[in-house]
Amino acid sequence: MSVQQSDPQAWLGACEQIRQLASRYALAMSRHDVDELATLFVDDVQVGRDRFGRDELRADFTRQLAPLGLTVLHVTNQVIDVLGADDATGIVSTRAELEIDGEWIVQMIEYHDSYARRDGEWLFVRRRHRLWYGAPIGTSPLGLAPANWPANAVGLGDLP
Repeated sequence: MSVQQSDPQAWLGACEQIRQLASRYALAMSRHDVDELATLFVDDVQVGRDRFGRDELRADFTRQLAPLGLTVLHVTNQVIDVLGADDATGIVSTRAELEIDGEWIVQMIEYHDSYARRDGEWLFVRRRHRLWYGAPIGTSPLGLAPANWPANAVGLGDLP
């Protein structure tokens, strides 16, 4: 009997917490907040082949984010498989818009995730970044005049 069938409320709670986890990751990436990113993973997270822990993860995120300017991630589709009371897997589709060396890039990403519940909180165990594509966008928003939303829908916004 599946978790969904045996305890539908626990299954719903797990799914919602995991959805929030993916959204928190996207927001922390957009803010380049490596401390927040690290807290979304289990404390003994494996980083690369032979490094472990959140300190190593922070250093890795710092390295990954260094060449990026403005970064916006949009979580789109998400499929979650709750395997037991404390473990789950999922696939999260994400659209990323990134500034790299003054160029505006769009990426379509599929994250293949493993999750664990530790002390009642769902966290990433592993997050595998799979890229559909990354390509320059036709018009870079970086040089646009301010949009002054809602007066104008075209132009540079007020974030970050």
